[in-house]
Amino acid sequence: MTDFIRHQLALHSSIMPQDIIKMCFQAAYGAEHLLTDMEKVKGYFMSEYESCKATDEPIMELIAPEVCRVNIAAWKKLSLPPGWLFHLFVQSASVRLPDSEKHFFEYMNTWSAFVRKNGQALAFSYEEFQATFQDYLANCKDGRPQAVHHSQHYRDNEKPAYRVISGPFVRLVPILTELAGMDGSIIAIDGHAASGKSTLAKGLKSVIGAEIVHMDDFFLPSELRTAERLNEPGGNIHYERFTQEVLPYLADKDEAFEYRIFNCNIMDYDGVRKVEPSPWRVVEGTYSQHPTFDEYMNIRVFSNIDTKTQMERIVARNGERLAEMFATKWIPMEQKYFETYNIAEKSLTV
Repeated sequence: MTDFIRHQLALHSSIMPQDIIKMCFQAAYGAEHLLTDMEKVKGYFMSEYESCKATDEPIMELIAPEVCRVNIAAWKKLSLPPGWLFHLFVQSASVRLPDSEKHFFEYMNTWSAFVRKNGQALAFSYEEFQATFQDYLANCKDGRPQAVHHSQHYRDNEKPAYRVISGPFVRLVPILTELAGMDGSIIAIDGHAASGKSTLAKGLKSVIGAEIVHMDDFFLPSELRTAERLNEPGGNIHYERFTQEVLPYLADKDEAFEYRIFNCNIMDYDGVRKVEPSPWRVVEGTYSQHPTFDEYMNIRVFSNIDTKTQMERIVARNGERLAEMFATKWIPMEQKYFETYNIAEKSLTV
């Protein structure tokens, strides 16, 4: 949290105790809102967007690992569609972050320690900070944290205009930024197992209407699973079929196409998947940037994750037995592919 504190102070010298409380509340609760009248919410957003002057400020400010503020002025500067940001906000508002109340007080305690140590460099004293916080708590119903406005000092000097984005939608912001100035794109999302590639793709579908091709549909059939093939970097995918059934049709975004789905549970083909017309198409999954496919994509994305979280997710998703196979077989094969073809180095990492 200390890094987020220093970053906010570097960006916003007008920050006051009330603004710290607001930041900690947003960091803990994310974009959680009860959005009942969507037309009214959208109207207010568009009014704020239209009145906001485009600037070169950072497009996103992380205030917690899974929470950021997206600055409307920077979004406007890049000429990104305002509807994308509105959809991001609405989707985020449905995400409930875990242990929010606990994290709120943890964040406030971290800020308190920081202010005690660095108060001489701030525009307020440690005593003023504590007094504001105690007054805030006294006005909270049942002592539970509640949202507050920015201080008048902060509003006058910083003129804040942003939307809070939280949960998995935070990782979409850098990808959407890459789409600035484009009227269509093919995005290839590669990366580690259980790192959220499918979640990113689904997010792009919900925000910009992207159509999705899943690399899991191109599981290698039994007759191709030779020792030689599996020893090949990136050989654990039916790249020949992807080249035939997908690549020739991806760029024609006005036409739908279909490809066969290979079901690894029955080790056979199991229906077809239809990809509808869309200016935005996403190919998601490990091996989606296989060199055999050449440069079919406009945007390369690498979905990253730490090893501990990765194995926790795999165990929860696949169970202990299959997690062992991931750890000893599939993940090393993926890593060999990543390293051989420098997949992460060529991509936007999220």
